[in-house]
Amino acid sequence: MPPSGGAGEKLTHVNARGEAHMVDVGAKAVTRREAIAAGTLHMQRQTLHLVLTGGHNKGDVLAAARIAGIMAAKKTAELIPLCHTIALSAIDVTLEPDETAAAIHCRACVRTSGQTGAEMEALTAVQIALLTLYDMCKAVDRAMVMTDIRLLAKSGGRSGSWTRA
Repeated sequence: MPPSGGAGEKLTHVNARGEAHMVDVGAKAVTRREAIAAGTLHMQRQTLHLVLTGGHNKGDVLAAARIAGIMAAKKTAELIPLCHTIALSAIDVTLEPDETAAAIHCRACVRTSGQTGAEMEALTAVQIALLTLYDMCKAVDRAMVMTDIRLLAKSGGRSGSWTRA
């Protein structure tokens, strides 16, 4: 069973009639909010070697993925139908190669001051950064696998702080 969300045990994007709707956040207080998400792209060792040595003919693969993650966080409301458009104050996307595991770990930290959190923005940044890596490396390794896309922590808002155990 997945871990509890903590703030309540009901789906907030479903109204009393069972229909999807956008949550009204107008009465919520503006607070500083932060969300951190992570995920991993597993690949063949020779693929990781190409990424790390610049032997890839598409340029700096990690820089392209980092920028894609940042852009994705800013466009989350366009991709996820019931997400609010929020003003982001900071987006940090890091990509860490792991030669032992033949993988690249991605972590995104997103900050805002607003009436709703940035969890979806952080998760979207991770997913798109990893998809960009996949796209740039698929010519040499179609067997890559994205795993462990997850929220690590969030803070701010009425529900307060939450950290993955």
